[in-house]
Amino acid sequence: MEQEKEYVEKLVRLNRIAKVVKGGRRFSFSAISVVGDRNGQAGYGFGKANYVSDAIRKSLDRAKKNMVRIPMKRVTIPHQIIGKFKGAKVVLKPASPGTGIIAGGPVRAVMEAAGIKDILSKSLGSANSMNIVKAVFEGFSKLMDARTAAANRGKTLSEFWG
Repeated sequence: MEQEKEYVEKLVRLNRIAKVVKGGRRFSFSAISVVGDRNGQAGYGFGKANYVSDAIRKSLDRAKKNMVRIPMKRVTIPHQIIGKFKGAKVVLKPASPGTGIIAGGPVRAVMEAAGIKDILSKSLGSANSMNIVKAVFEGFSKLMDARTAAANRGKTLSEFWG
């Protein structure tokens, strides 16, 4: 059995849900978390349970299962992208070294977990944390790695960069 890798775990949002039943209100909790290795891998997960700790644990377990590799150029992204999911839209732009993470709540959590240190972002449309996180990951899926882009065009990496 291989050892457990060291991951950064970030709780993006914890929500209390009330279900009205005959005897009153029943409370349950939902949690959305982001997990990353600070080296170009990140994932998100959603968990629901009757207790806070169980909801967080479920979301972290699912986030570890849904890890994706993010193409990076040093400590930023290779090019600008727009990620859309339902009503949420996130614009992600590469930034020069030393800029830092210019991002709000959910987007910042994803970037810190993934290990992206210089990025500019703007969240448009919906402010729903779940949809924003999904929009960011949808944007990551559109990112092109320099090697694959060069291979698609039938060029070497040195020809591609000029």
